[in-house]
Amino acid sequence: MPRHFVIFNPASGRGRGKRRIEVYRQLLSDQLDDVTFAESAEPGGEIALADKATAEGYDVVVAVGGDGTWSNVADRLLASGRDDITLGILPNGTGNDFGRSLGFDPSDVGAAVKVLTSGNIRIVDVGRVETESASEHTPERWQTRYFLNLIGFGFDIAVIDAAAGARFLKGELLYKITALQQLFRFPGVELRLSSEGGEERSGGYLMVTVSNAPFFGGGFPIAPDATVQDGKLHACQISDASPLSRLRLFNLAERGRHVTSDRVEVIADSGFRMEFPAPPRFEVDGDVRRSAGHTVEARILPAALKVIAPK
Repeated sequence: MPRHFVIFNPASGRGRGKRRIEVYRQLLSDQLDDVTFAESAEPGGEIALADKATAEGYDVVVAVGGDGTWSNVADRLLASGRDDITLGILPNGTGNDFGRSLGFDPSDVGAAVKVLTSGNIRIVDVGRVETESASEHTPERWQTRYFLNLIGFGFDIAVIDAAAGARFLKGELLYKITALQQLFRFPGVELRLSSEGGEERSGGYLMVTVSNAPFFGGGFPIAPDATVQDGKLHACQISDASPLSRLRLFNLAERGRHVTSDRVEVIADSGFRMEFPAPPRFEVDGDVRRSAGHTVEARILPAALKVIAPK
């Protein structure tokens, strides 16, 4: 009988996640025979809790939160070297994009618990940032980093920064409104991108994302052809443009049609290298990090993680 360790992040969903904790706790207590609950007390607190769960031999570590919480827990499970441990996820965050890629409905608590208790396992790819970086929550801790969903440069960071200062917006609306604001404010980013297969691109970009899964920003299909089981990363490069052209691209991106624009190119490969004029800030599944150097390298690890997910 599997032992479950459930990690709650009360700060997920900009604090809205706290209201769901007791609902999840009750449902899980009723439906799981061997379950331990823990709650992170600070940003990134789920990292130490995940290390505790892996060290104490739990079979399933369940992360209750959004993309950042799931990613932090998955990173520690993978770093542990254990191949007998499984990640469970329950949506309780702002974006929930990795869960959406697996078929979860972020609004349906009961269905998510039913998936978890079914124990249906899918083996998924994960990405790995090979370059050392540090989270802005723990700027002294430099490390390589696994990721579930994507890493993002440029406009992506501007939106996250703006969203952090928004007081009254929530969920998908938060991303959309702050993104619209930054379409008229963000100055663009210069970089050179190289793929493992030898493709090279350089110039001024609105944004570059390197995706393991299709969605970001609360449901935008930024890499429409990506799946978590295709053994590839998908680099979406959006060239810089005037504010009105940016707005048109934004509207297309909501439906995944941005890839039809001549300003957009997606390259699928096993790994990528991005070079910048200065050490960049970038996001890893919603967590803003700073690179130790001018270069960020990422690669895919096929079939690296067991996740309980819808069939």
